[in-house]
Parts: sequence; C-alpha cells; structure tokens
Amino acid sequence: MSNKQGKRYSQAFKRDAVTLARSSGKTVTEMARDLGMSPEGLRSWVKQDRADRGKGSAGQLTGAEREELRRLRRQDPEQRKTIETLKKTTAFFARESDRRLRPTGSSRRRRPPTRSPCSAGFSVPPLLLLRLGRGRTGQRRA
Repeated sequence: MSNKQGKRYSQAFKRDAVTLARSSGKTVTEMARDLGMSPEGLRSWVKQDRADRGKGSAGQLTGAEREELRRLRRQDPEQRKTIETLKKTTAFFARESDRRLRPTGSSRRRRPPTRSPCSAGFSVPPLLLLRLGRGRTGQRRA
C-alpha cells in the first residue's frame, strides 16, 4: 500500500488553469499535460467551476453549498452532545424536584415551629434563635 499524497495547488493556480482549459481549444487532458498535472484533477476543477457558475449538471453542488454542508456536518455532532447533556440535566432536575415535592412519611412527628418574641408571631427556626443568642423560648440569654 503506498502512501501517495497529491500536490496542493493554490486557489489562484486552480482558477487560472480552469480559465485556460475553457478558453484554449485544447482538451482537458492536453491542457493538464501542459500544466504538469493529472487530467482527473483539472477535469474536476472545470466541472466544479461549471457548477459554481450555474451551468453544471442537475444535483451538483456549488462550492458555497459544499462549504455549508461541511460546516453543518461538523456542527451536527456538537449539537447532539449538547442535546444529550440537556436531556440528562433535565432528568436530574426533574428527579430532584420530584423528591422535594414528595410527601414525607406520616410516621415522622414534626416539631411545631418555634415562636419569635416578636408580637407579629413569625415562625423562627430554632437554629437561628441559637445563633442570635436566644434559647428555644426566644428569651435573650444573659
């Protein structure tokens, strides 16, 4: 198996070669031989140029369409990963919210909320009262 890599030609060279192939009375094979390149390469450039000018065969993509197709194919796996991540995140938060909304067992006995010394009668958690330096009764410690 050979690891044959073709030559890379600049866009300017390709454009000039296609112009020469169209304007000269020579065949693509003769023109390619004069330019020192493969006839298949020049033929594909001429074919692509026809498509870009709107004179190609039906169903042939223009250069801009090919580039957009390449971009969309690269973008597709990234979007699939994003969608998968969003699905997992949504499922996680749905489980969490379901767990929080689920009623606790009736066998557990809840403590009544501790009343604040405030006359409005707001409920204050016991831990907050301890942090404020008050006991469970709401009276300030000395």
